[in-house]
Amino acid sequence: MKKLLLIVSILTFSFALKAQEEGSALINAYGSYNFPDKVNIDNGYFQIPSGFQWGVGLEVFAVKNKSIELKYLRESTHFPLYSDAGIPVIYSNSDKGSLNYILLGGTNYFGKNPDSKVLPYAGLEAGLGLVSRASTHWRFAWGGKVGIKIKTSSAISVNLNTFFQSVISAFGADYIPAYPGSGAAYAVPSYLAIFQFGVGAVISVDLAKTKR
Repeated sequence: MKKLLLIVSILTFSFALKAQEEGSALINAYGSYNFPDKVNIDNGYFQIPSGFQWGVGLEVFAVKNKSIELKYLRESTHFPLYSDAGIPVIYSNSDKGSLNYILLGGTNYFGKNPDSKVLPYAGLEAGLGLVSRASTHWRFAWGGKVGIKIKTSSAISVNLNTFFQSVISAFGADYIPAYPGSGAAYAVPSYLAIFQFGVGAVISVDLAKTKR
């Protein structure tokens, strides 16, 4: 994981230097609503409820209509466990946890004029997902997004978007306790995938314009 983070840091730094010469760099603040997700296991399922996700990112442009971004996202949530019949099998706060993402991705802005005030865009990203529930597990994560960027005459712009995020092999254990002190456990397949869909907004600050 340390090697991967080092590579990500070098790539981001290289693009940031390029952006200083030819493009710009943005600081992005994220806020979104994530829809619920059902994660099936051998003897039941997890229900990840809907919730609020926040985050920050650094987006740099080597050219005007293409960017690369490194971002961190976090959602505090619960992982309630249910039997196949839909009966809750966790009766304490042991289902509390969080979903965290460190993602590196590219975005393409469409339109003949990259200086237009309204630009549609789409992008893909990949990186690490941290699933925290009693213990923490780093796993491969990826996602995609589509949206519209609305520029203003100032250094601030707003993005409205819809997106999906996925963590592969999220829980990383063959068995998990049903609830404390029960002695019972639920089997978890070797590979699980959390798929989260959401809608959100991004407030961006153009660092180049703040210096003018």
